[in-house]
Amino acid sequence: MFLCRVLGNVVATEKHPAFHALKLLVVQPLDEKKKDNGQSFIAVDHSSLAGKGDLVLVLREGNGVRQILNDKTLPIRSIVVGVVDQVDVESARPSAPPPVPAPKPRRAEK
Repeated sequence: MFLCRVLGNVVATEKHPAFHALKLLVVQPLDEKKKDNGQSFIAVDHSSLAGKGDLVLVLREGNGVRQILNDKTLPIRSIVVGVVDQVDVESARPSAPPPVPAPKPRRAEK
């Protein structure tokens, strides 16, 4: 699943019959810091609640989409499965270890 921001709606007078009566959205994938991460794409809004500026969860896998919509013949690859209320992320990267001090020079023995 992908975290995305809704950029806007798609309005199409003519479209494939599989998309009849489905709301289409342009979404922008985001990283864990909510920064753009890749190219925008179109997704079906299964939640019917998402609007411009909302954070959403998008499933981008055709078989999973067909299972959600209960139709094995649909040519749909991306679907909004939820509207995100909040994202809490702790740093996934461990902090760098402290630097190792250089060894002290040894005194030459006489």
